[in-house]
Amino acid sequence: MIDGLSVTPLDIIDVTGGNVLHIIKASDKSYSGFGEAYFSTVDYGVIRGWKRHRDMTLNLVVPVGSVRFIAYDNRNNSSKVGSFQEVVLSKEHYNRLTIPPEVWVGFQGIGSGVNLLLNIANIPHDDCEVDHMPLESFTYNWNV
Repeated sequence: MIDGLSVTPLDIIDVTGGNVLHIIKASDKSYSGFGEAYFSTVDYGVIRGWKRHRDMTLNLVVPVGSVRFIAYDNRNNSSKVGSFQEVVLSKEHYNRLTIPPEVWVGFQGIGSGVNLLLNIANIPHDDCEVDHMPLESFTYNWNV
């Protein structure tokens, strides 16, 4: 596991006529404050990345569809420098992926139809604290 990256199992509670899907609580170990929450969609087969936040901690959940996240750690002070980690999130794999600052991430829609992800970030989005790199920057086999 990449240092600071965590996968937290989440509860889905069946209720009459639907479900309640837990996401995050202030008492959770990986909770680092609230800045904003937003949804993103990614079409089947589309890859977005690489991006790295210098200050933001991401808390990612996929309640609809299926999304594959690839994290890459090139932090010099990390025991896992040069490592990739793959995590698939979906309702069937209902977990929260927490990505600390300075870890690169890319993601790919792997479910047919809508792939919806929710990010609950510890700070509001700021274009000045985000770095982007082309997909070719880090060698990873994105083929499913």
